[in-house]
Amino acid sequence: MMAGDSRYRNFINLINTNKHEFALRIYAFIVLAHWAEHLVQAFQIFALGWPRPESRGVLGHWFPWLVSSELMHYLYALFMLVGLWILRKGFVGRSYKWWMASFAIQFWHHIEHFLLQLQAILHTNFWGSPVPVSILQLFYPRVELHLFYNTIVFIPMAIAMYMHLFPTKDEEAHYQCTCAIK
Repeated sequence: MMAGDSRYRNFINLINTNKHEFALRIYAFIVLAHWAEHLVQAFQIFALGWPRPESRGVLGHWFPWLVSSELMHYLYALFMLVGLWILRKGFVGRSYKWWMASFAIQFWHHIEHFLLQLQAILHTNFWGSPVPVSILQLFYPRVELHLFYNTIVFIPMAIAMYMHLFPTKDEEAHYQCTCAIK
C-alpha cells in the first residue's frame, strides 16, 4: 500500500468517526450558505422585481463573476458530490438511505453542471442555445431549476442528518461517531 492511500484512508476514517460531527457541521454550513444564495437570488427576482442579470444573490452582488463562472458552479457541484460520498460512511440505517438519496440527486445535478462546464470549455453551446444550457434547462429557467436542484438535494440530506442525530437503538449500536444526541 502506498503512503498516500494510507493517509486518504486515515482521513476518511477520521471524518467518519471522531470528527464526523465537526465535518458535518462545516459541510452543512457551506451547503446552507450556497442554498441561501439561491434563495436570495429568487427573492431578488420574484419579490423585488429585479431583472435576472442583476439578481446575483449576496456574494454575486460584490463579485459578479461568481454568478457567471461555469467553473465555480461546476466545482461547487463536485464539492457537494464528493462531500456526500466521503461523509456517507458515518451514516447507518435510515439516515444512510436518505444520505444516499441526496447523493443520487446530486450526482445528476453534477452531470448538469458538467455539461454547462463542457460547453464553456469548448466555446460551443449545445442544442442550438445562445448560452450554455443543461438538459433540464431546456424546459425550465436556470434560476428556478438550480434553486429546485439545491432544494431537492438539501431535503434528503437534512432528513439524513436529523435521523443521524436521533437514531434508533439498533442504529446507534452500529455508530462509529459521536453525533447522536442522547
